[in-house]
Amino acid sequence: MGTNFYIKARKWDDKKHIGKRSAAGLYCFDCNEPLNDRGLAGVHNYKARPLPACPVCGKTKEQEPLENSSAGLELGFNKNPYQKKTGVKTASSFTFAMALEEVHEKLSHKRPSTKCVVDEYGTEYIRDEFMAILAACPTMLHFINMIGQEFS
Repeated sequence: MGTNFYIKARKWDDKKHIGKRSAAGLYCFDCNEPLNDRGLAGVHNYKARPLPACPVCGKTKEQEPLENSSAGLELGFNKNPYQKKTGVKTASSFTFAMALEEVHEKLSHKRPSTKCVVDEYGTEYIRDEFMAILAACPTMLHFINMIGQEFS
């Protein structure tokens, strides 16, 4: 499950795909460590098994209601996508279809109050709102292997 984001265009067909935010499982935000038996390679890998605790600090999963979780974010229950998390909680990844430098370049020409990004559900965002969405995804979970490719 995930949400695709696009740079707006006059016509829907002309929009530019920025990438996709996806629920990425448990993550230790203090140690920047995915909690699965394959580490970073295990994020979005159905064969990876979850770990009971962070392999670095030993912290275990904290209670996180659906309204605050990354799965809840993708399902529309979490209305708090810009929270900075700590400890062991669910995380979101971002897979880029466009290089981050290109995203910055294209958005830097927009007025701060202009809704210049749209998601696949039609929700529009100003530049700072979209940058907050990216910032909520740990940098370690920014994937660049799909840049220049079409995907959904």
